[in-house]
Amino acid sequence: QVQLVESGGGLVQPGGSLRLSCAASGSIVSVNTMGWYRQGPGKERELAATITRSGSTNYADSVKGRFTISRDSAKKTVYLQMNSLKPEDTAVYYCNADVVSSSTWRLIKYWGQGTQVTVSS
Repeated sequence: QVQLVESGGGLVQPGGSLRLSCAASGSIVSVNTMGWYRQGPGKERELAATITRSGSTNYADSVKGRFTISRDSAKKTVYLQMNSLKPEDTAVYYCNADVVSSSTWRLIKYWGQGTQVTVSS
């Protein structure tokens, strides 16, 4: 019904940059808040950044000033530009979106399958 597909992960050296993308597809009526979460090795999943329909953003303290979240509402896509990457940014990055679909007509949070980001020299 609704799918979120992430892309853009990979291996990067410390200080480098990556851009993640996540596109929503399916029987979508509206997409509200979209976000990125991450789960490092042996850690719990944590918030990285979120963005509302109106463009208001929220960041974890650990990524402020280095990561930028943005969205293209027409394409139902959310992006995460990650600069000045550190080894501690290594994690599986998951996107999510609060979506109303035509099959449920309820606001449901959907998750992508995750994309690996590894920061290492």
